[in-house]
Amino acid sequence: MAEKPKRPLSAYMLWLNSAREQIKKENPGIKVTEIAKKGGELWRGMKDKSEWEYKAAKMKDEYNKQMQDFERNGGSKDAGTKKKKGRP
Repeated sequence: MAEKPKRPLSAYMLWLNSAREQIKKENPGIKVTEIAKKGGELWRGMKDKSEWEYKAAKMKDEYNKQMQDFERNGGSKDAGTKKKKGRP
């Protein structure tokens, strides 16, 4: 049986992955956690996010198709998820 498809990235994460190097270049010596904070500030200030929202929507549609195929071929929605154990 095939593995459960991975969930797609959000519009923000797609954008951050493409902008990460530029953020590092503009802020030499910046920590990894600070890159995410700076990215969040830049994302909130962006006027036009449609390119990234479109890419994320396309990826989500593809993911939904893959999930339907996965479930149709005997996969479970819970496959690949870790279940937390209750307290003893």
